[in-house]
Amino acid sequence: MPDWLYSGPQKIINIGEVHLIEQQGFTVWMTGLSGAGKTTIARIVEAELLGRDLKIERLDGDVVRQSLTRDLGFSKEDRDKNIERVTFVAKLLSRNNVGVIACFISPYQAVRDQVRAETTNFIEVFIDAPLDVCVERDVKGMYAKAIAGEIPNFTGVSDPYEPPVNPEIVIHTDQETPEESATRIIGYLEEHNFIPTAIGAVATNR
Repeated sequence: MPDWLYSGPQKIINIGEVHLIEQQGFTVWMTGLSGAGKTTIARIVEAELLGRDLKIERLDGDVVRQSLTRDLGFSKEDRDKNIERVTFVAKLLSRNNVGVIACFISPYQAVRDQVRAETTNFIEVFIDAPLDVCVERDVKGMYAKAIAGEIPNFTGVSDPYEPPVNPEIVIHTDQETPEESATRIIGYLEEHNFIPTAIGAVATNR
């Protein structure tokens, strides 16, 4: 199994005669600028849900580009193809009751709308952070190179990012911790019956 796909077993939780809701397939689609915090939050959500023995797959932009889409560049056409391939994987997984956590800059609204149309229980999560915060977090210096003109088609600098029009969840990573953000996402999944509610859990996605 490639390293960008990892799953855990599903468990149906029964307590006495009460049968809690089973997991449904869903696609949590995290979109936002590079450095906004998508991968960090996704890893926390993934670890928590795998710890509950749910079927979860995390698709991460950087890792996918090393395997599934290594032949693609960063032009708009190639970015669209990148998301098109990932969408196909997410569609197959989510329609078979697997929860997908996807982390992609995915800067274009029309492309994200297409993902929504093709996948099961699509949940758009806008991982929002000011550009200056993303630049400060950039340990690789990619933003500095983009600002200097050394990297073309860099989202947020020389290429546009279209913020989601009506996302299900908005996360401001400059105002809360990754753990708080992950808790909100998990709370949303529980409230909408996509996953069983953890014993003693309190909804905090608002």
